[in-house]
Order: sequence, then C-alpha cells, then structure tokens
Amino acid sequence: MSNPYDDVELTPRGMRALAHPTRLAILSRLQKDGPSTATALAPEVGATPSVTSWHLRHLAEHGLVRDAEVESDGRQRWWEAVGRGFRFTPPADEAGRDAATLLSRVLFEQAQDLPARWVRETEPLLEDGWRRSAGLSNTTVVVTADELDTIEAAIEQVLAPYVLRSKGSAPEPGARPVRMLRYVLPEAPTP
Repeated sequence: MSNPYDDVELTPRGMRALAHPTRLAILSRLQKDGPSTATALAPEVGATPSVTSWHLRHLAEHGLVRDAEVESDGRQRWWEAVGRGFRFTPPADEAGRDAATLLSRVLFEQAQDLPARWVRETEPLLEDGWRRSAGLSNTTVVVTADELDTIEAAIEQVLAPYVLRSKGSAPEPGARPVRMLRYVLPEAPTP
C-alpha cells in the first residue's frame, strides 16, 4: 500500500510501543495541537509530567516524536510529532501480527466513544451546511482483498491534498478541522 500522507510507518516494535493508551494519547495531542512539553501534556493525557516525559522518550526511540524547534527559555524540552499520522500493516510473522492486533485494539477502544461524543457535544452546535455533510454511512460492498486495497488507495489519493496542507499556511476561509473515521471491517470467511 502507498503512503500518500507521508505517515510514519510502524515496525512491529513501534506498534507495541504505540499500543499504550497514554503514548497514543500523547501522540494524538501532538499531531492535533502541535509542539508541547511534558508538563503541558500531562494533564491532557492523565499522567504526571515525569511519566509523560518517559513516554515521550519512548515514542522518540521509535521515530514517532522528536525535539521541536521552538523558541524557548531552555528550561523545558519541547516535543513534536514526526508525522501527521502513522500507518501499519500486519506482518506475516506471528509476533508482527500480534503487535498489529494489540495496536488495533487500543485504537478501536480509543475511537469507540468519538461518534457518540460528537453527536452529543458537537453536532447540536453545527450550522446546517456542516450538518448536511456530517454523519455516518454504513455500506457493505462485496470485493476481493485486492479490490479493497484499490478502494483504500483511491480514498487516500482523494484525501491527500487536504491532509498535506501546510499547518503553517492560512486555511481556506471557512475551513475547520474534520475528523474522518473510516472503519474497514472485512467479514470472516464463512464455513
């Protein structure tokens, strides 16, 4: 599969490292909000500054975060996400598949409340134009594994120009962040 967003590609060790809920929360905050310190991130991720700092160093070992180049008085260490996102493919070996399964479970657990929270807290505040395009679709298609790969690649190509917009540039007038959750859930083979 291609990588049109220039996401960090995880190794099985990286998958295991990111499968910790606190580390995943730290990375998500850095990707969403930009550079920060362990002290500022700590209350956001439910950890102490020292524990947050330890998790940041662990994420850095796997190429997910790095020292940020920001103006600072030098008393605190600033961190930033290496990429806008990450991706992983379950490897063929058992250890790699286990790592991918572990990370997938943590990702699903962290995302499970997002739609309900959005409906409860955000959707009532949306203008009609935003409300029309928002929501959920639930479509079942009958495809081969190769066709599913083709569909996923096409979706990524459509999204790539929007994902890759420079964070430093001014957004289009009226633009706002939109989270797109895309669950791809193939059925198990029937006996």
